[in-house]
Amino acid sequence: MLGIARQKMLEQSSKKIRPAVSMLRNYSSAAKEMTVRTALNSALDEEMSADSKVFLMGEEVGEYQGAYKITKGLLDKYGPERVLDTPITEAGFTGIAVGAAYYGLKPVVEFMTFNFSMQAIDHIINSAAKSNYMSAGQISVPIVFRGPNGAAAGVGAQHSQCYAAWYATCPGLKVLTPYNSEDARGLLKAAIRDPDPVVFLENELLYGESFPISDEVLDSSFCLPIGKAKIERKGKHVTIAAYSKMVGYSLKAAEILEKDGIDAEVINLRSIRPLDRSTINDSVRKTNRLVTVEEAFPQHGVGAEICACVVEESFAYLDAPVERIAGADVPMPYAANLERMAVPQVEDIVRAAKRACYRSVP
Repeated sequence: MLGIARQKMLEQSSKKIRPAVSMLRNYSSAAKEMTVRTALNSALDEEMSADSKVFLMGEEVGEYQGAYKITKGLLDKYGPERVLDTPITEAGFTGIAVGAAYYGLKPVVEFMTFNFSMQAIDHIINSAAKSNYMSAGQISVPIVFRGPNGAAAGVGAQHSQCYAAWYATCPGLKVLTPYNSEDARGLLKAAIRDPDPVVFLENELLYGESFPISDEVLDSSFCLPIGKAKIERKGKHVTIAAYSKMVGYSLKAAEILEKDGIDAEVINLRSIRPLDRSTINDSVRKTNRLVTVEEAFPQHGVGAEICACVVEESFAYLDAPVERIAGADVPMPYAANLERMAVPQVEDIVRAAKRACYRSVP
């Protein structure tokens, strides 16, 4: 299957992505580390243990324990009635899951990659997202759609798209994008407990990454608020707003910028819909400059929405044009050298921040 075929490439590629040193300053009591994979697995385990209505379904989530081992051990613990292997029929099993949510169950649907959610998008948008409104609040749809999103490594155009902006345009959906282990654990718990449909966009290159994690985060009651961003690094000269894997790149860029006397503030958006506009605008009003970073296509993207919200609410505070860093406006190339050129790199963020601060850029 797709997950097996990618394994060696992912192991090599994931070594290139390491959490920036500056991130450690936000984990004062963090003596332990946890991978994003383990954080997601533990969140699923604890929520299934706490609520018998929660169940999992998707391709290879049971016997194979997940294409990326996110559901490892859950079939043995909860049995085939709550961990359901499905055929390769996204439209079919997503429709079944939405119907189960109509009747009060809490399905967690795994897509082996969110590119495959295109087969099920009618159920996600028309059946799940709109039912609460169209029923005048009589029907709740407590369902989570989760899986890897965005570019991986060497899997071509059809398996490399980022769906954050796609799903964030739809009223009725909540769209979450975890970066580190705290995000993965706290946001997935929040998504499962939420009465509305949630699209939970992970990044497969981050699954094997370890991040510091505190005892508070490890507590079974831990949960992060949906719609609230986190300032991963405080700064005063330029705001860098990013989500998912790009948060790590932005933190690395901030370390480089610091050597040139630029103090960058890095915002981990965490939630794309609802978007934490107040945190973004408060930061821009302090730094007077903004760089948005995403790996998705630039047109109609998350960065464009952030730019619009800052222009609407904080235009008078801007001392420079907003810099928008995004993926290239082309289908993802397969060749490794072209693939690297098609997604943002740390040096792109550094150059954009320098432009915003009117520093010379080589």
